[in-house]
Amino acid sequence: MSDGRHVLVLPDRDAAEEVARELADGFGVAEEPQLVRDALAGEDDAEDAQWLVVVEDPAARLDPAALDALVAEYDGWLEAP
Repeated sequence: MSDGRHVLVLPDRDAAEEVARELADGFGVAEEPQLVRDALAGEDDAEDAQWLVVVEDPAARLDPAALDALVAEYDGWLEAP
């Protein structure tokens, strides 16, 4: 992505936290990824929320295909730029 940021979309908080740990361990992400709860439009139920893991990558070191493969293991996806 041109702004040096990747947004990973996960189905729940547990998956988002696990992916954040994997990013630190397996991808060498030094800066802690930001976890953001993203309520689905029109949904009031707290269970109907996606979680976003925002990863800063100003040097463009991270491989988008590898990130997408990682989140796919948790039923998530890499948001397109």
